Amino acid sequence: MGKEPLLITQLGYVGIEATDIEAWRQYARDFLGMHVVDVGANTLHLRMDERPFRLLVTRGDRDGLACVGLQARDASALGDLSGRLATASMSIQMGSEHECRTKRVAALNWFRDPDGNRIELFHGPLPEPAAFTPARGISGFRTGDLGLGHVVLQTSNIEAMSAFYLELGFRLSDYMESPIDARFLHTNARHHSLALLQAPEAKIHHIMIEYLYLDDVGRLYDRAQASPDRIVTTLGRHANDHMLSFYSRTPGGFMIETGWAGRLIDPDTWQQERISAPSLWGHDRKWLPEATRQAIQAEMLQLAASGVRAPIEVTDSPAFNISNIPRKPSA
Repeated sequence: MGKEPLLITQLGYVGIEATDIEAWRQYARDFLGMHVVDVGANTLHLRMDERPFRLLVTRGDRDGLACVGLQARDASALGDLSGRLATASMSIQMGSEHECRTKRVAALNWFRDPDGNRIELFHGPLPEPAAFTPARGISGFRTGDLGLGHVVLQTSNIEAMSAFYLELGFRLSDYMESPIDARFLHTNARHHSLALLQAPEAKIHHIMIEYLYLDDVGRLYDRAQASPDRIVTTLGRHANDHMLSFYSRTPGGFMIETGWAGRLIDPDTWQQERISAPSLWGHDRKWLPEATRQAIQAEMLQLAASGVRAPIEVTDSPAFNISNIPRKPSA
C-alpha cells in the first residue's frame, strides 16, 4: 500500500510580528542580503526569490510568530485539507479578499494549531512582476519547490502537536528523544520543512534559510563575527539534514539558521529514523542549559569516535555541482 499523496507541497512563507521594523530591515537587507520591499509604513516584504515575499514582517505590539503559510497542491487539495480539519472539529476560517490580496495568493483558509499558532493553508501564489535583486553580492537562496526553508516551533506538548501535523499530512523524517526531545517533519524533498521542539514555552524557535553557495555562508559568518552577540549557535553540521550552518539572533529575539547543502530525500521511500545528537560537529548552543549542552557534546564525541560521517549532496543545480569547477588542462 503506497503512502497518501502529499497535499501540502511546501512551507510557503512565515509571518513575523515586530516592534522594530527598522531593525528588521537592516538585519534582512544588510546582514542576510534579502531583497527588502516596503509595503506601506508598517509592513516589509522580505524576498528570497521570484515570489512577492518569503518572510512577511508586520509592525505589532510584540515580537514573534504571526503566521505560518503552508502551500496546498491546488484548489482541490486546499478543500480536502480544510475538510479534514473540519471533520476533526477544528475551527476553519476562510480568508477574506483582503487577506488573500495581502498574502498574494489565490485563496487561503486559516486555523489555529493545538498551541494557538495561526496556520494559513493557501494555493495559487501570485507572481511578483519585479525581479528579485539581492541586497548585496550573494548568489541567492535555495527555494523553488523546496519552499522557504524550515520553521521550528517550541511546544510544551510535543506529542499533541506532532500528532496534529502528521494528521494534517506531514510525514515524520526523524526524531530525537534525548538530550533534546524533537520531531522533524517533511512535505517535499527537503529533509524537514517543520520541526517541533519540546520546551516550557510555546513560541517560534528558529527559521532556516539556505544559500546557494557555501561561500555566502562563510562570508556571512565573517560578517557575524564582527558584530558582538550576533552568533547564537556556532558553525556546525547537522546529523539529520546534513546542513552546514550557523544561527544568528534576529531583532525578534528568536534565531535564523543560515545554511548550505541541506539533504534531499525521497518522500515516497524515506523511512523515519531516531537520531542521538542534533549535530555531527560544531553548533555550540550557548543558550542551552549547561547540562543539556554537555550531553550533546558527549553524543557528538561518540559519533566522532565511531567515525560517523555524511556526504555532501551537490548535484541538483550549478551551485551544487562540483563537475562545473574549472580544471587546468593536463600538461
